[in-house]
Amino acid sequence: MTAPTPEPPNTWATFLAHLLFILAAWTVFIKYLFPIGFALASGGPWNSHIYWDLWPLAHIWMGWALLARPPYTRALAIAMSVVEIVIIVTLFTRFLADPEWSIWRTNWFVNKVFVLACFALLLGTALWRPDTLRGRSS
Repeated sequence: MTAPTPEPPNTWATFLAHLLFILAAWTVFIKYLFPIGFALASGGPWNSHIYWDLWPLAHIWMGWALLARPPYTRALAIAMSVVEIVIIVTLFTRFLADPEWSIWRTNWFVNKVFVLACFALLLGTALWRPDTLRGRSS
C-alpha cells in the first residue's frame, strides 16, 4: 500500500495567505506600535492615537486557512471578504464626505486601501475560481 501523494501547493492561495500575513503585521504596526511609540515619545497617553479592533487576528486566521485549507476555507473567505468590503466601503464613504488628512487618518486610509484590495482579490477568487479555495481532502 502506497502513501497518498500530497496535494501540490496552490501558488495563488499561498500568495493571498502571505499577503494577509503581511497586512496583519503592517496593520499592527500602523494601528498600534507607531501610535504607541509616538504617544510615549511625545509624553501623551499611550493609547491616544489607537483605533482599536481585532482585524489583524482575523487576517491571520484567514491566511492560515488558505494554507491549511480546512473544509470551511471558501465559506470563510466569502464571509470575511463581504464583511470587510462592506465595512471599509462604509467607512470610506463617511471619511471621504469630510476627510481629515492627519497622519493618523492618512495611515488608516492607506492601510484600508490595501486591505480592501486584498479582500476584493480574495472574494473574486472565491467566486470565480472556487477550486483554488477548496478544503484539502482527508
